[in-house]
Amino acid sequence: MKAHTKETQATMTPAKAIQFLKEGNERFQQNLKAHRNLLEQVNDTKDGQFPFATILSCIDSRVSAELVFDQGLGDIFSIRIAGNFINQDILGSMEFACKLAGTKAIVVLGHTSCGAVKGACDHARLGNLTSLINKIEPAVYAVKEPKDESLRNSQNLEFVDAVSVKNVEMALENIRNQSVILKEMEEDGDIAIVGAMYDISDGSVTFL
Repeated sequence: MKAHTKETQATMTPAKAIQFLKEGNERFQQNLKAHRNLLEQVNDTKDGQFPFATILSCIDSRVSAELVFDQGLGDIFSIRIAGNFINQDILGSMEFACKLAGTKAIVVLGHTSCGAVKGACDHARLGNLTSLINKIEPAVYAVKEPKDESLRNSQNLEFVDAVSVKNVEMALENIRNQSVILKEMEEDGDIAIVGAMYDISDGSVTFL
């Protein structure tokens, strides 16, 4: 499989970009990775890059976007931060990726059993991690069930995963509310902005 070119990127639509990612995850689950010569892709991309998608995912070592979507060099912009939340720098990166570099889709990828989300559920406080946890905690409060406080912690994995989904949904809202550029691009049909969840137990990605 060749690296994307200006010509192949130009033929990409938001729907096609999402379909490429879905097909890549199917290959990943079946251990049928597309054949790539990565050194050839290094050479092919030395003068420029033409990615088709931008993925915001967690730093979790099990959730590499390039691997779980079976993509090669030059295919996707990969933004990673614990808890896959939105801030100004990440929005700026997304605006660059879409408006200037031509990607057709933004995917906010959460995952099951997320350590950062567990920390938010437990209201962990530790150095600079405290500030990061504070940015995820609104998702904890937004999940109303269970009401029993003894079940609203990292020991309840069903609750943790519900918070992870809500955290993705809130990230999508923040992208649209905090970036006029990306909101307008989505409204004009130039890009798709979608959420997804990766299951660390079986390698599957479910689009929300």
